[in-house]
Amino acid sequence: MYVIFRCDCGRVLYAKKGVATRKCTCGKTIKVKSRRILQRVETAEDATYAVQKMQEEIYGGSMFSTAEEFKQNKFLNQIDRKMKEL
Repeated sequence: MYVIFRCDCGRVLYAKKGVATRKCTCGKTIKVKSRRILQRVETAEDATYAVQKMQEEIYGGSMFSTAEEFKQNKFLNQIDRKMKEL
């Protein structure tokens, strides 16, 4: 059995039932007992799928960008803002 919960940063996580703590990617160590359980599932695969679906609902699609793509998009957005100011 796996439990699904959220970190304070907003990321959805899962942990095996009975585990005391879980570390989020933001660096925070979370006490699983003190969290509100959003969902319970039987297998790790189901937990992974449920977390992906919840993350998509919260943040939109599950598209990942490389660091280079992120830098390029940030640069283009800065140019767009400067053009609008003119």
